[in-house]
Amino acid sequence: MNIVVKIGGHVIFNDELDVSLLKEYSKIFRQKYDGGRWVIVVGGGGPARRYVESARLLGLNEGLCDEIGIKITRINALILSSLLSDLAYPAIPENLEQVRAYSASGKIVVMGGLQPGQSTMAVSALAAETINAEKLIIATDVDGIYTSDPKKNPDAKLIREISVNELLKKLTEYSHEAGEYKLADLLGLKIISRSRIPTVYLNGRKPENLRKALEGENVGTLLKP
Repeated sequence: MNIVVKIGGHVIFNDELDVSLLKEYSKIFRQKYDGGRWVIVVGGGGPARRYVESARLLGLNEGLCDEIGIKITRINALILSSLLSDLAYPAIPENLEQVRAYSASGKIVVMGGLQPGQSTMAVSALAAETINAEKLIIATDVDGIYTSDPKKNPDAKLIREISVNELLKKLTEYSHEAGEYKLADLLGLKIISRSRIPTVYLNGRKPENLRKALEGENVGTLLKP
């Protein structure tokens, strides 16, 4: 089965590295990998945010801030790739051509960002499109997609199923500054829509959710193309 898993940086790489959670992820990937084309996209999290904020204070432009954030995501990817050891492809791809080639090796490809102006959510959608993924799993720090921000609104309701078009309507006003990407972005959603990739949003801080999603169980929010 061809699968892309996007691990939000704030899930594992936040104020400090969540070593136990990272080990649990590695264990799940080892148990569930079936030899298909698998790509894991890792976000930047707290370290990327802090570097980007510092770069802005120094007056660096947004493009360079993006490049700095991308390098942090690749460091995070290298950590997970090293933990997977022989199961992971021994290089971090920097473009889609490499994603396509590396994913045909029978190894799990672990990667970070690709180029300025793209969130790792958009990168995960591009990777899913590139390998003809049958499923895109997006691990966040909340249980799925809500009617509003659950961190700010305690009355926000979890949405079990929503279409891309419905979600796009919720994102008419959106910040695209480096390091400010949220649950979803327009580019990522448009790629999911055009390629009709079944996508699941789930709480990645509960590793059993990832296991369930890999096994085909219903968990989190199903985003329909």
